[in-house]
Amino acid sequence: MTQNYPFNPPSASQPSGGFGAPGYQPMGGPLAPSQRQYAKSPKQKRATGFAYAFGYLAVIWTVFIVNTVIFGGNLNYFGIHPLDPAALPHIFTSPLLHAGLSHIVSNSIPGAIFCFLIGYSGSRVFWEVTLIACVIGGLGTWFTGGIGTNHIGASGLVYGWLAYLVVRGFFNRSIQQISLGVLLGFLYSGLIWGVVPGTPGVSWQAHLFGAIGGIVAGMLITSDGPPELQAKRQQRRVAKGQRRA
Repeated sequence: MTQNYPFNPPSASQPSGGFGAPGYQPMGGPLAPSQRQYAKSPKQKRATGFAYAFGYLAVIWTVFIVNTVIFGGNLNYFGIHPLDPAALPHIFTSPLLHAGLSHIVSNSIPGAIFCFLIGYSGSRVFWEVTLIACVIGGLGTWFTGGIGTNHIGASGLVYGWLAYLVVRGFFNRSIQQISLGVLLGFLYSGLIWGVVPGTPGVSWQAHLFGAIGGIVAGMLITSDGPPELQAKRQQRRVAKGQRRA
């Protein structure tokens, strides 16, 4: 979960409570950058997925240990402070911070699973989804989170990653991706309660806008489509270029 609590200056103590298909080559030309991921073998895709999963865990746990042991939790200052212009850059640092052990544990396993599944589709896809979810989730929280509060935690991203995985298949017209999305939606259906107000100290704003960011990513990103869809998109681009010429 992403935590939300009254904001205190850095000097004050922070709460420690917890919460492989071949690529399409049009006209015999080289693969487009967005298609190169499909030339990778399943083994390479798994390696990329595991790299992002373990990378995610390494980053958030390293930051948590350093923040707890060296800074006494004062790095939590770099969470999102709604409507504070000076804190706008914190939308990129707040997902790395956690208020306590149970907080970071709750974000570790689902976050790692979703990182693997998105990373399996390629590095470009992972960073596109993460950036869109981070920006939309962070800005939404900054606008609506409540003056005087501080929002930290990776669950805004976790909700964004999950929402993307659930919806992307419908935009890509991929039975495989739709099936995976339906399965994930069923397994993590309980998370839907995290996007509504009601639990003190939980940033439902980060969850809601993170999920919206994931849906937007599923609508906009074109680098995650199956080979057949990539081929059709490439054909449309070529035809469009020919008409202009």
